[in-house]
Amino acid sequence: MQQPVTEADDRIVGRNAVMEALRSGRTLDSVWIASGDRSGSLSAIRAKCKDAGVPVKDVDVRKLATVGGSNHQGVVAFAACKEYASLEDIFARAEEAGEPPFILVCDGLEDAHNLGAVLRSAEAAGCHGVIIPKRRSVGLNATVAKTSAGAVEYVPVVRVANLTETLRRLKERGLWVYGLDMDGSPWCQTDMTGAVVLVVGSEGHGISRLVREQCDCILSLPMRGNINSLNASVACGIIVYEVTRQRLGLQSVMG
Repeated sequence: MQQPVTEADDRIVGRNAVMEALRSGRTLDSVWIASGDRSGSLSAIRAKCKDAGVPVKDVDVRKLATVGGSNHQGVVAFAACKEYASLEDIFARAEEAGEPPFILVCDGLEDAHNLGAVLRSAEAAGCHGVIIPKRRSVGLNATVAKTSAGAVEYVPVVRVANLTETLRRLKERGLWVYGLDMDGSPWCQTDMTGAVVLVVGSEGHGISRLVREQCDCILSLPMRGNINSLNASVACGIIVYEVTRQRLGLQSVMG
């Protein structure tokens, strides 16, 4: 069984160490490489990352030094705190529970604390799995594991190259896609007892245009204060528990 990654050991620093991690098949969340450095060994690491489907991020050498120390050699890798799952793992989990699939999609969450909080809510509410994109999104790093309070060990997380295509595939399998954004239908007046996908957008930009186009319905929360949005993980918690309320047949006071 894979041991949880801690903040102290999730970083792999230096060219040889990163290459060996890639060769061994270790699950990596991402690899940071010094911007503009195309030297031989770093080019080989880039190619190996491409083959393995590991996201590469070009960063300033000063930023590399803050995470990898003075001997980073132009590259730092971040180990994933858990193996990523597949879509079939999520469907198998729903089938085993005898329930219609309940899937949460995070469209570009970049804050590890937010993703960790989302996983915690998803696990508590009985969500069968979470999907995140490979690019422009935080992955399963040590901070996510810590913030999730252990939920990362129980909720399958799938990382995909193309969210739009993934949503198309889910719709072909009979799931309805609901996006959480402004100017939508009231969240508590929509039937979500069937096979459902909930899409939560990024902290700063919400749901991307192409992903929004795949949504069958947009849901909104009432905003009665002076600000116009909630923290992504807070909004997610409200919506996933509405799905749970409906699936359990719990009636509201006015119901």
